Amino acid sequence: MKITVGVVGLGLIGASFAKAYKENSESTVYGWNRTNSTTQMAKMQGIIDDELTDENLGKCDLVILSLYPEATVKWVDEHKDLFNKDGVVIDACGTKRLVCEKCFKIAEETGFLFVGCHPMAGTKFSGMAYSKADMYKGAPMVVVPPVFDDMFLLDRIKDLLEPCGFGSFHLAHADEHDKMIAFTSQMAHLVSNAYIKSPSARNHKGFSAGSYKDMTRVAWLNPTMWTQLFLENKDNLIFEIDHLQEELSKYKKALEDDDFDGLRELLDEGRKIKEEVDGI
Repeated sequence: MKITVGVVGLGLIGASFAKAYKENSESTVYGWNRTNSTTQMAKMQGIIDDELTDENLGKCDLVILSLYPEATVKWVDEHKDLFNKDGVVIDACGTKRLVCEKCFKIAEETGFLFVGCHPMAGTKFSGMAYSKADMYKGAPMVVVPPVFDDMFLLDRIKDLLEPCGFGSFHLAHADEHDKMIAFTSQMAHLVSNAYIKSPSARNHKGFSAGSYKDMTRVAWLNPTMWTQLFLENKDNLIFEIDHLQEELSKYKKALEDDDFDGLRELLDEGRKIKEEVDGI
């Protein structure tokens, strides 16, 4: 594959996209970052070929926006007249309703194609220094298209993203995406972050193994990014918090009442649901 790619935002996600195209294709990769020193460092390290500018933006067959949601909408609006009308613009935001609602409208009015995307991959670290070319290898990619009756659009996205090595592609509406992501991702980060605040946490060494590591892995997060994502998806996240609190109250009551049978039933119910949804 040999295309021209523009990457907006050269943090963990954006720089990993850039590296994937540089290492796995003959593509030309332009990059832009709010901090120009990061852009210049990316060029020096060979992560990008050159800076993404207003002059070369129109040459890009694919533009990948790896910014926070509000910044993504702002960048798209400011550059709407410069995109390649025959190319594709995608984002990599963790929530989709705001980005897709605004950017679908801008794209339709201006005459370019915008497709919402969410690569289901990452690490506990942030920044270009932790980016890697195989970040997306085997990972799922959720695609939120502007219309669902274009049979060739998903194939086009797959072809454009081929150097990244995604393992699967899943179509979803923005509402569906945000509801599910509140459960699969945001709740995991929120609960992990709250769990580590226990006064017992500072004394855990020597008493912890895999369970503790699994439970706290994503407590180490980017506070600014996750704050924005949580607030933009607060209705779905509050629903999940309410449900979890309701379930936890049942466990607490069974413990307070020394209810052996009730506690065992609660635990067995959770085990069965895990087996049902994820297999044994």
